[in-house]
Amino acid sequence: MDVRFLGGAGEIGRSALCIDERLVLDFGMDSGNPPSFPIGDVDPEAVVVSHGHLDHVGSVPALLSGDARPEIHWTPPTYDLTMVLARDTLKLHGGSYDCPFTEAELARVAEVSETHGYEESFEAAGYEVTFFDAGHVPGSAHVLVDDGNTRLLYTGDFHTEDQRLLAGTTARPDADVVVCESTYSDVTRPPREEIEREFVESLRTTIWEGGTVVVPAFGIGRTQEVLCLCEAYDLECYVDGMGKRVTELFLREANRGYLRDPDLLRRAKGNARFVDGRDGQRRRIAEQNTVIVTTSGMLHGGPAMTYVPAVRSHPTNKIAMTGYQVEGTPGRDLLETGSAEIDGRMLPVSAQVEQYDFSAHADRDGLRDFLAAYEDTRVLVNHGDRCAAFAAELRTDGFDAAAPELGDRCEC
Repeated sequence: MDVRFLGGAGEIGRSALCIDERLVLDFGMDSGNPPSFPIGDVDPEAVVVSHGHLDHVGSVPALLSGDARPEIHWTPPTYDLTMVLARDTLKLHGGSYDCPFTEAELARVAEVSETHGYEESFEAAGYEVTFFDAGHVPGSAHVLVDDGNTRLLYTGDFHTEDQRLLAGTTARPDADVVVCESTYSDVTRPPREEIEREFVESLRTTIWEGGTVVVPAFGIGRTQEVLCLCEAYDLECYVDGMGKRVTELFLREANRGYLRDPDLLRRAKGNARFVDGRDGQRRRIAEQNTVIVTTSGMLHGGPAMTYVPAVRSHPTNKIAMTGYQVEGTPGRDLLETGSAEIDGRMLPVSAQVEQYDFSAHADRDGLRDFLAAYEDTRVLVNHGDRCAAFAAELRTDGFDAAAPELGDRCEC
């Protein structure tokens, strides 16, 4: 196998691999300012997508330009999530250089889409491909590609610890080569139960003191995780932004089987109040003694642009961040300086600001636990900002590990 790294090598964002110029694994985008897309020209026979996050699927419709009609293989939730994200991308950037595809290309996606369940092998571009549950977001998959001589395992993004929404991955399929994500290779988290307990106690304290809690959360996975926590601990909450649509999407019949406990998410939805999207309504909700779960997770858009200004001035209120804040985002600025640029205005925030690590990625211990099954296997480290350092650590421990750079080809 000839494996070419078109994105995600030594970076987080625009993940994309090309195998033998015939099969593409993921084709994402980095939604920075300006955005970036996979490098090089590709004309694959088929595309296989690991999961429905923008950095893995954001550019997929662009592969259907001109006469190109490669089959696209994914799980049912990944297909649904991709369509939601693509429509949002068109709404925000359609017609500009920030959008990698057109309405016509998006319309073609349904024509070439083929969905598959976990551990159901299928043929793509002449390869035997199998999905395994990756425990990251509903429908996320490790992708095993077999050409008859070499078995390559592309981990995609994965988590080894149980979440409310999903069980951690236990899949360790035999492989000759593993392309492994390394997002949190230098982080060791406390047990999930401890993070949940601290988060819930913080929210309860603010509610008891008469404050409002705004929980900025990514619409895919994180919002639903927080809603499940609110239901489990009897906390009233509102939900706003993309998370509303995604919650309903996960509860569709075709997608329920990809959840750890579909009834838990159904109860969580019933416990939450869905906001219809009017700013006047949002400002009234922000005056209530309640929890508001809303996009965006890094404060660079979405309904959070109304809620944060509405609660920022009172120290009884709280903004509880639920994930990593990329450098240069308003969320990162808020954590580091107590101020953030919201809708073009730099606003000081007197409300309490806290951060909780509810990441759906494996931490250092999780990565090492996963890779323990592949000590005699070649490991190619990607999807991280310290890939080379992690590969060097693995080599010290006896692994055959390397960290390809952007544009590199590896013969496997």
